[in-house]
Amino acid sequence: MSVAFDRSSALQASLHRLVPGGAHTFAKGSDQYPEGMAPVLVRGEGARVTDVDGNEFVEYGMGMRAVTLGHGYRPVVDAVRAVLGDGLSFSRPTELELAAAEDFLGLVPGADMVKFGKNASDATSAAVRLSRAATGRDLVAFCSDQPYFSSQDWFVGTLPVNSGVPEATRNLGRPFPYNDLPALRSLLEQHEGRIACVILEAATAMNEPAPGYLEGVRALCSEHGTVLVFDETITGFRWSPHGAQGVYGVTPDLSTWGKAMGNGFPIAALAGRRELMELGGLNTDRERVFLLSSTNGAETVSLAAFRAVVRAYTETDPVATMERQGAALAAGVAEVVAEAGLGEYLDTAGRPSCMVFRTRDTDGNPSQPMRTLFLAETLLRGVLGQSYVISAAHTDDDVARTVEAVRGALPAYRKALESGRPEDLFSGRPVAPAHRRYAEPRRL
Repeated sequence: MSVAFDRSSALQASLHRLVPGGAHTFAKGSDQYPEGMAPVLVRGEGARVTDVDGNEFVEYGMGMRAVTLGHGYRPVVDAVRAVLGDGLSFSRPTELELAAAEDFLGLVPGADMVKFGKNASDATSAAVRLSRAATGRDLVAFCSDQPYFSSQDWFVGTLPVNSGVPEATRNLGRPFPYNDLPALRSLLEQHEGRIACVILEAATAMNEPAPGYLEGVRALCSEHGTVLVFDETITGFRWSPHGAQGVYGVTPDLSTWGKAMGNGFPIAALAGRRELMELGGLNTDRERVFLLSSTNGAETVSLAAFRAVVRAYTETDPVATMERQGAALAAGVAEVVAEAGLGEYLDTAGRPSCMVFRTRDTDGNPSQPMRTLFLAETLLRGVLGQSYVISAAHTDDDVARTVEAVRGALPAYRKALESGRPEDLFSGRPVAPAHRRYAEPRRL
């Protein structure tokens, strides 16, 4: 296909003049794509998206993993249209809030109460605040092998890009590695009586829990009077409609949700045990906690979208579809890469419903320049994606088209390996980590 990015590049330059970073999410920034090849999109349907230049792509990543049913999924759109004309926000709760809460708690049997919000960063931050209030402690233990929990200070202070976060706040985080029970035990003992909560993703695309690990984390938190928080932002509705806790059979005290809850509509949730959640309510004799409270936290459109997502997961099996199509993609990519003799330099990894691709240089080391080249070559062949995070809308044809795009990218990839200079095969700077401390000089 013939691909040009003239209008996208012009609009991206305008975005940089008006929006810090040129995007509203770090991972969507133009620095995450080859220079001059950052499409500005106008529409999506299923797993395909179209940009302002008229280019159509098979998309992966799917709205930062938020879209599992596909863009414009009709039952969700119809549910939203059904409530749109009756108003979105009111000065009192709607019956839709009760119905949505019942739907949610029916899926997450370990939770007694739920409170909805608009993004998972607020939900995780509310979980931290609630844990601190419940325990009277300040420190937060977070899994350092998992890259992101919140855009608020308690977590941003732990990132390389932490300018603006007070030093006092930065000092309240305590990292621990995943799948290492002795390390967590040592941390809890070292700070006995000071850690309010342990927060982690029960699993990630790249890391499944070792046998007994989550059970051990649960036991350690109970032993030390520490609140256990599972961040289900990604795993919820992608591992299962019950989240990772439903897959691994370990119940946290609190869990936080977002992304796929609304198939792209903005909705998140904090859920958990009644004795904790009620500290943010009216049925408590203790000092109340300021939990989640926002003007648009329970607007009707996103709640209707969520209920339609629940129905889709009840009536069909999107997780099985994602697992099947992701496995087919991994097998297809592995086949063409092996045929080219490049298996040690390019591969896919992770849970089939949440895969990434990995690019390596001639020494076998992870390489951003090789990643840039691979992104450029697949973009030119109609595939848009920083990952291979798939959806239930990806068809056999979408998968086949992606495999052929990879096949077409391999001659340039081989040439870059042979020369040791991938930079000669793409224009401008290579892509860079999103959460870096400094923004390198670049052309806009």
